[in-house]
Amino acid sequence: MSRAAELAAPAAAPVPAKGSWSGRQIAVVLVIGLAALMVSLTQSLLIPVMSELGAELNASADGIAWIFTSTLLVGAVAVPTFGRLGDLYGTRKMLLVALGALIAGSLICALSTSLPMMIAGRAVVGLSAATIPLAISLVGVILPREHAGSGIALISAMLGVGGALGLPLAGLVAQYADYHVLFWICVVGGILVVPAILRMVPEPDRTAKGTMDIPGTLLLAAAMLSLLLPLAQGESWGWTDPLTIGLLILAVVLLAAFVLLELRLKSPLVDVRTSARPSVLLTNLASLCVGFALFATLIGTASYVQAPAATGYGFGSSILVGGLCMLPGGLMMLLLSPVSAKLRPRTALTVGALIIAAGFGTRIILTDHLWQVILGATIAGAGTGIAYAAMPGLIMHATPRSELAAANGLNTLFRSVGSSLASAIGGAILAAQTITLAGHALPSLTAYRTLFAICAGAAVLAAALATVIPRSSTTADAALTD
Repeated sequence: MSRAAELAAPAAAPVPAKGSWSGRQIAVVLVIGLAALMVSLTQSLLIPVMSELGAELNASADGIAWIFTSTLLVGAVAVPTFGRLGDLYGTRKMLLVALGALIAGSLICALSTSLPMMIAGRAVVGLSAATIPLAISLVGVILPREHAGSGIALISAMLGVGGALGLPLAGLVAQYADYHVLFWICVVGGILVVPAILRMVPEPDRTAKGTMDIPGTLLLAAAMLSLLLPLAQGESWGWTDPLTIGLLILAVVLLAAFVLLELRLKSPLVDVRTSARPSVLLTNLASLCVGFALFATLIGTASYVQAPAATGYGFGSSILVGGLCMLPGGLMMLLLSPVSAKLRPRTALTVGALIIAAGFGTRIILTDHLWQVILGATIAGAGTGIAYAAMPGLIMHATPRSELAAANGLNTLFRSVGSSLASAIGGAILAAQTITLAGHALPSLTAYRTLFAICAGAAVLAAALATVIPRSSTTADAALTD
């Protein structure tokens, strides 16, 4: 029994039959899962209340956009950095630091009365984006082999579940309370989760050696900022603006420099050689495609059903109804994550991606009734749950134990880049193809169908990538055997 297992199990605890879950193992997964859920909620929590934020903070559309951009940029830097720090100094330790950032950032937002204060708070919240890849790595190491797959699937699915649950929760709060309540929910949730992790979750033995790669961290941070900033602000700056084009070119140059630097270091932030293995690289590219599809579901459902019926597709629904349309999809993500754990990871990713494509195909064809929109979003959500749950398994099968947190962080970063691309491309499509009602420009049905077709194509591409991922031997060790 490893040190992690000894810490996890009481001395007099009975040993369960092999293959069965102990009460402590279930509690560990639930606690870590709740931590992942609280963080993933922050990704979609503010989408339904953007207009309220603008009025309350006396901010322009560009100012409100920075509330989201600050979280995105900080998260893109935090995810790979915290992952490597977790490998070097303790995964649980860095998980607690990330959750501390969630509490602190949410508290700043809950008390904010100005746009700069809100942006600062959301930037701090961005550090918590590292929670989910750290949680995946932690569960994969401390659970015994026969349960690790199910635990990883549940934690990974939380990335989609939280995004889907955040919309109806925000809609409910927007309709009956002040938006600051949303941040207090995150504060309270974080405060409840941290002591539970300290008490119940062991710190696994560290196997990584070396030191933190500061130059590589700074270079990757600059590259991610150069890539994601124009993706987030390109619509307002203009896609042909010299600043937008210049930053995208700079991102390519910096990423190339980052790769060359990492190849020369003995203790790199990202092991480029491992990341370039077909099993890892193809999984990350598929993650980017699925991340694209998930975020497009978020931006293409609530606003779609809230549009006036005169648009030819909308239903004039409230913010709450718009959010509730995402709820069945979120529940399907949660319920179907165990299904993914029972399949081979490659098979699960392929099946999940094809189901996503079917969901978006439904959205293109069926537009007459609200239940049809909910059906399409639910099918896409079900596929997302299966696909997301499969990805960490593929990463862990192809990555040395000493690099698990960093590898999962890189995989999460690819998902984040996919979401950023969806926001940029989706926003551009919806802004370019519009109809005018009462003097206001609204996206046309053709615009939404174009977006859904691109998402279906991205999902099919993810499925194609999954089919050519080579088999790898499992490297995750069993540990938590109380």
